[in-house]
Amino acid sequence: MSEIVLHPYVDHGIKRRTGDFKGGTLVCRCRTDPVKVSVSAPILHNHLCGCTKCWKPEGAVFAMVAVVPRDAVKVVDHEEKLAAIDPSAVIQRYACRECGAHMYGRIENKAHPFYGLDFIHPELFTERGWPPPEFAAFVSSVVESGVPPERMAGIRRRIKELGLEPYDCLSPPLMDAIATHLAKASGKLAAD
Repeated sequence: MSEIVLHPYVDHGIKRRTGDFKGGTLVCRCRTDPVKVSVSAPILHNHLCGCTKCWKPEGAVFAMVAVVPRDAVKVVDHEEKLAAIDPSAVIQRYACRECGAHMYGRIENKAHPFYGLDFIHPELFTERGWPPPEFAAFVSSVVESGVPPERMAGIRRRIKELGLEPYDCLSPPLMDAIATHLAKASGKLAAD
């Protein structure tokens, strides 16, 4: 079997955290007048994502996605180049119209379990030292993007070799957070 390519950041082994990352600047892939987004908080829940909506670098099968508090995200250069990819989607993914890089994703529905968190692609940071991916989500969804199903066993094996757990949803703690939010909203659990 040929080498399994997942994402450029993990394909040659996962780089471990090198410091106490507190945020930085995301920069799109444009050579001139790039979009820049300031992130003034540490990232959380960094993971590989196989869904068909997330931006993936050229040749990558998976995206790499993390979350940060919504109020920590601010466009600082060339906001005019940003546009929502699909205005009807739950996550409004704002991408550069020129290079296509997704700069951040935002949920506007206040009832959504992840409202208040923005989704970002850490590899777009100019700074290093951010936490590495913790798991792989929506692994089966790569088939929907054209990966032959017979490659899935090798892809899952490679994910595990990298020390990540492959899930066909989100990680158990994140799924528990969604279920807790829904249970509180329905009255099955007491609200905080």
